Amino acid sequence: MDIDLLLALDALLQDRNITHAAGRLGISQPALSARLTRLRALLGDRLFVPAPSGRGVVPTPRAEALTPLIADVLRGIAAVMEPGTFDPTSSNRVFTLALQENPAIMLGPGLARRVRAAAPGLRLRLAVPDRKQIPALLESGDVDIFVGGATDADNGWIGRSLFDDDFATAQRKDHPRGTGPMDLEAFCDHAHLLVSSAGDPFAGVIDKALEAIGRRRFVAMSVQSYAVAPTIIAGSDLLCTLPTRMLRRFDAALDLFTPPVSLKAVAISAYWHPRHQEDLGHRWLREQLFAAAGAVEPS
Repeated sequence: MDIDLLLALDALLQDRNITHAAGRLGISQPALSARLTRLRALLGDRLFVPAPSGRGVVPTPRAEALTPLIADVLRGIAAVMEPGTFDPTSSNRVFTLALQENPAIMLGPGLARRVRAAAPGLRLRLAVPDRKQIPALLESGDVDIFVGGATDADNGWIGRSLFDDDFATAQRKDHPRGTGPMDLEAFCDHAHLLVSSAGDPFAGVIDKALEAIGRRRFVAMSVQSYAVAPTIIAGSDLLCTLPTRMLRRFDAALDLFTPPVSLKAVAISAYWHPRHQEDLGHRWLREQLFAAAGAVEPS
């Protein structure tokens, strides 16, 4: 049984005339007769017999019983072939993005505004990623998009760059150091706050860069949260070096300076599993994320 036989049976049931049914299907009368022969062999029933009037055919009881079944099958096939749809205005889907605090601070507000304006029933979950579990979570669909650096990405994922970010050193307004340029001596002489979510809580990429040129700094405090760092900086004399885009959100309370040590810019990208590439809802979410990233203030 194939789709051509189902369509032939449906046309005969509707028209009850081989010539008319063949015209409906766009095939010749002999071709339709051949399909009817195959149907009779498959179903073990004549299905149609000549009408007593000599015009058209009459369905057998078996053919009549098949009428609603054939209609349901064809409707189901038509539904399978319909393109997928996604209407953000009525969607109640839940999307999960896995990302660390810093990109969440950068992207969260803009993404929330865009999604709320276009899809009021849709919900977003921003989760801190467990790097070891991300591949399985993306594959299963428990995480829709992972936002992070290229070093955290798998080769099998699809990715797109969101933004690059360099670093700035922040101090509170009216800091006793003054507002002169942040030279290396001042940088190393003052106590620092370090945001460290893993590894050595009192050493990071800045300390490695200083070590490479034979210098050291004193890290007086370590926190795991980017979100609390600006508050601590604004209320103390500690210096803190963090991504510029994030610190600029707090420049009303902070003065920002170029660090006196060479630091590699941070590249932030979005990654997703290929299984989600054609999903219309996922594609819409990606567009909102890309737009939110494009609106982030440049560093």
